[in-house]
Amino acid sequence: MTEQGLAERIGAVRRFNRFYTRQIGVLREGLLASPFSLAESRVLYELAHRVDATATDLGRDLGLDAGYLSRMLRSFETQGFVERRRSPQDGRQSYLALTDAGQAAFAPLNERSSAEVAAMLAKLDLRAQVRLSGAMAEIEAILNPPADAAPYRLRPHGPGDIGWVIERHGALYHQEFGWDQSFEALVAEIGAKFLREFDPARERAWIAEQGGDRIGSVFLVRQSDQVAKLRLLLVEPSARGLGLGRRLTEECIQFARARGYDRITLWTNDILTAARGIYDRAGFRLIASEPHQSFGQDLVGENWELDL
Repeated sequence: MTEQGLAERIGAVRRFNRFYTRQIGVLREGLLASPFSLAESRVLYELAHRVDATATDLGRDLGLDAGYLSRMLRSFETQGFVERRRSPQDGRQSYLALTDAGQAAFAPLNERSSAEVAAMLAKLDLRAQVRLSGAMAEIEAILNPPADAAPYRLRPHGPGDIGWVIERHGALYHQEFGWDQSFEALVAEIGAKFLREFDPARERAWIAEQGGDRIGSVFLVRQSDQVAKLRLLLVEPSARGLGLGRRLTEECIQFARARGYDRITLWTNDILTAARGIYDRAGFRLIASEPHQSFGQDLVGENWELDL
């Protein structure tokens, strides 16, 4: 890691911070044309969505200085927005809640916040909206990975697994990208061919499980004696941020090397930003791209390769 490269990354993060604070109006005197600052709005939001909240909980979860939070809560109490209720378990502890007046003050703020986000998204087409939400989810997962996520395990495919792969591809890609059932039909054809022609010496499917539930999959199939193809990488939304997509891709690479393949190829679409990032970090190279109309959408297909 060179000092110049680090400086460039620092600059990129600061540039994004400046852009996004301007985008969401953090620098305005009152957030969303309200009398509340950003910090005050966040505290009101948390109190509106929590049961038996304490000042300690709020300060810890929001990263607020205890003195600053205490002054804010006193101001809210004076305005009749917040009330305290002593804990029946511990008389030294108080629970905080919004009063009816506090709920009334928060409601228009919440509505305007949703309206502003909806207006921002309305300027984008479906593909851009999906890319935006996916990029935001990836930033959150990188900066705040789950500390206590239950471990997952990888296993070979078994009865019923290919049907699950088909069903989840069809449902998730429709939900997240608006793809129609022709995509599910394509996945079904791939799955059926894999089952009919499966060569355990040269091919493999991995199913990821967490707590007994399937949360991901990937396939490596023979394209020729020298070339393998990575197919059907899938990570359930509940498992994103665990590094599972990267792990599944690495399993494919290790298996292909062990079986003597010279190269791995894959086909994807440019809208699948999270998957493309995994492939890029694993060393795959984008070698060709071409617009096409498939699955009810205008897409850009991409061919990637990794030399082993």
